[in-house]
Amino acid sequence: MFTFVWKDELATGNATLDAQHKQLFQIANDLLDACSSGRSAGKINSTMQFLLDYAARHLKDEEKMQRKYGYPDYPNHKKQHEAFQAATEELAKQYSGGGGTVQLVTAISSSVSDWLFNHIKQEDRKLAEYIHSQGE
Repeated sequence: MFTFVWKDELATGNATLDAQHKQLFQIANDLLDACSSGRSAGKINSTMQFLLDYAARHLKDEEKMQRKYGYPDYPNHKKQHEAFQAATEELAKQYSGGGGTVQLVTAISSSVSDWLFNHIKQEDRKLAEYIHSQGE
């Protein structure tokens, strides 16, 4: 089974962002495990909902941080967050329509891993560097 593994190269240097990113990794792993091990629909549902809720809260926290420090790339970063939220909501719809299928596990692995690795390494690192440059 695919597993999301946190690596130090993903650290942004911002303790808040890094802690939330690590938690997202754990929730995504919990969801993949629940789907691939044939857990009950209730367990998969609650884990999926937790991922959606936590991701939404994390993205709002990040956007609040960007506004607080006047991050110049905020509009672009916010659009990327909206795209990720739409993708996770689509995964939830796929689950509702067909359950914890192999296709769903593949979609979660692909969609969430692209986001976690690429967005964190590129966009969130730029954000953390900007915040650091502002004296934080």
